[in-house]
Amino acid sequence: MPSNLNPLGALPFRFRRERILVVGCGDVGLRAARQLPRNARLMALTSSPARVPELRARRITPLQGNLDDGASLRRLAGLATRVLHLAPPPNENPDGRGDPRTLALLRALRLRSLPRSLVYASTSGVYGDCGGEWVRETRPLSPHTPRAQRRVHAEAHVRLFGRATGTRVHLLRIPGIYAPDREGGTPRGRLLKGTPVLRAEDDVYTNHIHADDLAGACLAALWRGKPQRVSHASDDTELKMGDYFDLAADLYGLPRPPRLARGSAHEQLPPVLLSFMSESRRLDNTRLKRELRLRLRYPTVEIGLRDH
Repeated sequence: MPSNLNPLGALPFRFRRERILVVGCGDVGLRAARQLPRNARLMALTSSPARVPELRARRITPLQGNLDDGASLRRLAGLATRVLHLAPPPNENPDGRGDPRTLALLRALRLRSLPRSLVYASTSGVYGDCGGEWVRETRPLSPHTPRAQRRVHAEAHVRLFGRATGTRVHLLRIPGIYAPDREGGTPRGRLLKGTPVLRAEDDVYTNHIHADDLAGACLAALWRGKPQRVSHASDDTELKMGDYFDLAADLYGLPRPPRLARGSAHEQLPPVLLSFMSESRRLDNTRLKRELRLRLRYPTVEIGLRDH
């Protein structure tokens, strides 16, 4: 109702200032911040006092807190109209294969007025090995690694939060992220080391997304993502891992990596790298482009490596 203090009454929500909270404001979070309109208030959770000046210089309000300390997150309650959750689970969880960080965040958000939307950045690893098949968002999950299992746990609780509170939650399942200006964002370092790849008959399909496109997908999901839905944040390329590194080597003018059989790979490559070479899938990104109306601007190798 109109009042003496505000004769026009309460303004419609679309005219109020949006307050966006980024949890896990690393490279992708900062890229998303650059794409936001200047009239939006942007906040970021950080556990590092050293990052406070950097965030303020980017017109981001730093909120000190730690996802591993639930009590420090209470100040987040009621602050944001939209939440972008980019923080990964812990590398190890002594209590099991769940994600205590996501649980702590969701508990804090429940304490006061709820956000209108929440986007959670998950991983395409939740599908496990798909034998090179095309994968849609409705495919049953089959995580093979503890890291992927923690993501499945987080996804389930984010969805439960949305159903219980009415917050519109949207999940993005993300493959490898690349960008010339991102730390470790190109295969150049691996090529210089001469790290082997699998021979053609043992090779696996790999998927990628440019960091700027991923930032755009996060923002599109915050505003246009349908509730309780999943989108694949992946570009349009369809390459096997060895072919990807061969193409990258040619563009860099470097020697192509040696090829080896899968049996030999177990003897020569570290377990983390082997885990990526043990899963093959091709992500269908139709929903990302159709429902979120996102235009992918960067072919994986053409731009991502040429400008390095």
